[in-house]
Amino acid sequence: MPIPTEDARFLPADQLTSLVAGLMAIGYRCIGPAVEQGAIVMRPLDTPALPRGLQAEQQPGSYRVGRDPHDRYFAWANGPQAIKPLTFAPQEAMWRVERNAAGTLQFAAVLPPAERLAVIGVRACDLAALALQDAHFLREGRRDTHYARRREQLFLVAVQCAVPAATCFCASTGDGPTPTSGFDLALAELADGFVATAGSDAGRAVLATLGLAPATSQQCEAARQQGVAAASAQTRRMPGGLRETLMSRLEHPRWDDVAARCLACGNCTAVCPTCFCHAEADAPALDGRSSEHARNWDSCFGESHGHLHGTNVRPDIRTRYRQWLTHKLATWHDQFGRSGCVGCGRCIAWCPVGIDLTEEVAALTGGSDQRAPESGKGAA
Repeated sequence: MPIPTEDARFLPADQLTSLVAGLMAIGYRCIGPAVEQGAIVMRPLDTPALPRGLQAEQQPGSYRVGRDPHDRYFAWANGPQAIKPLTFAPQEAMWRVERNAAGTLQFAAVLPPAERLAVIGVRACDLAALALQDAHFLREGRRDTHYARRREQLFLVAVQCAVPAATCFCASTGDGPTPTSGFDLALAELADGFVATAGSDAGRAVLATLGLAPATSQQCEAARQQGVAAASAQTRRMPGGLRETLMSRLEHPRWDDVAARCLACGNCTAVCPTCFCHAEADAPALDGRSSEHARNWDSCFGESHGHLHGTNVRPDIRTRYRQWLTHKLATWHDQFGRSGCVGCGRCIAWCPVGIDLTEEVAALTGGSDQRAPESGKGAA
């Protein structure tokens, strides 16, 4: 899908710092890319300056940070996580109970701080994942207060993913590489700056403060062509229409094959931007006068996750991997009207044994090589 030309502005590369500084000036704590423990992660920014020249090589079971020869700001596809930890916290207290002097128990909700966050460098796949998280946590009648409180404070600066990783396949799921919705501002990085598009009233207000010239038709076309090229460069793909096929192959021998390789470590679910499994636990104080009830990220690959009424409904790795893949790619359609996979490829890169989701799907469905590119497939 092309970059919108109406109201698009051109942000020179040397003014990106002004955008971040402007967000800080109006009260946002800005989150942006940083290198930490050998990976590009999203962390709070101490200054408005963003790092340049970062790149990341990703392969099954491999992630390496390198240098971009063109010294761009966003020449990397993604890191292990982006938006999810900022809305669905990895660990948080939900409520607290205390015993007062009269011996009566008093319960009180523990709410997260309402902090305004601006996230710089959000990818299209992560916007699609956020929409799925919204569908789960903001359901009518079952609105999650903790998630909603954080979600309402987000300002999202998305960027076009012009340099996809070898593990990316968002074009085939229809979720990238060009952001089309769900952002406040979207940037497409060209050689000398950015085509900037507002996607909300808040985004338009911020863009107006920068006094930018309109983007030319040539700049908008260059951004569009860049998205088309990035989609065509993706060599992995995920086919559609998997629900009935996967659910009819629950006894396929490939489940035993992948179980022999899978470590059930849960890395894939930890880095997946749409997974939302969690466990809850109580932490009583040693003096017995108070207790805190917490929610923690969990994984369907953990043994305890399958415990139900004194038995384990998924007692081995075979059934756990099958649960994860069929739920993500098949039965999510029943819940959310689409697959739970947005094509980010994180589960491939961060699997310690290099299990490739697209290869497993190809083996299970009997389809052709899922790495063959499809001309014009997916959103540009």
